[in-house]
Amino acid sequence: MRRRQQPPLPKRHGLDPARLRMPEEGEWATVRDHLVDRLPRVPVARIDQLLREGGIVDLEGPLAPDAPFVPGGAVWFHRDLPDETTVPFDISIVHRDDDLLVVDKPHFLATIPRGRHILQTALVRLRRELDLPDLVPAHRLDRVTAGLILFIVDPARRGAYQTMFHKRTVRKEYEAIAPFDPELELPRTVRSRIIKEKQVLVAQEVAGEPNAETRIDLLEHRDGLGRYRLRPLTGRTHQLRLHMNGLGIPILGDDFYPAITDKPVDDFTRPLQLLAASLEFTDPISGAPRRFETTRSLQAWHERDNWGR
Repeated sequence: MRRRQQPPLPKRHGLDPARLRMPEEGEWATVRDHLVDRLPRVPVARIDQLLREGGIVDLEGPLAPDAPFVPGGAVWFHRDLPDETTVPFDISIVHRDDDLLVVDKPHFLATIPRGRHILQTALVRLRRELDLPDLVPAHRLDRVTAGLILFIVDPARRGAYQTMFHKRTVRKEYEAIAPFDPELELPRTVRSRIIKEKQVLVAQEVAGEPNAETRIDLLEHRDGLGRYRLRPLTGRTHQLRLHMNGLGIPILGDDFYPAITDKPVDDFTRPLQLLAASLEFTDPISGAPRRFETTRSLQAWHERDNWGR
């Protein structure tokens, strides 16, 4: 197996530096010229500042402002971080050993850095707070979904645990709070074809061969609400939310389905009432059975008055 090249810059805030590979051909005289073309969203003055301060490096060290362009070479640098709103909720540790870390993620916290969410993500927080710089997630949860995420502590075990999720050998159960429809026959298995286009916020169900499957059970109901158990057999984007909405019982707090609601990023009220409740699998290293359960519960079931019930 080819070993990953170690970056010549240390992590910052638990994050690796960005790596930028130079093309094999080009008419740029200097690395600076190439970066100006390659990074149009970064002000030229900022690129110049990074070069002056030694913030852009290759394997030999910091690059001078007039460093020549090297076809096929690579440079590293730390991207500037966006202004972020602090997510005022803690991550609960469910299990930790030398191989695995299982946590209960709160609503509104992204799993990994992406877009405008960098430091306020579960991965970066855990790397910094637990001093685990090589920590990586085996899978992901949407930012608005709470519950269990499995992280890999030992880099040598990464492939084994991530493969479980890719091959769908992990049994996952979710809980959701949604309207109760006495006419809806449950339990049932919902199958549909789901597509998600880049740069489009929502996914959609379309005609064609099903690629998404969810088992849905009603656990209990009261005051017009139901508490549901959802067992996805596939992992399409927004699958559970789409399947519940397609049955006419959209999950409470859903800002995408059935209609997009423009909710400020610092509004932490009425979270999506969807919870990753359990993970169960056969450990690929030890062969032992593993099961982890959430310590969280869904707000709308216990605080119905705050949800208009």
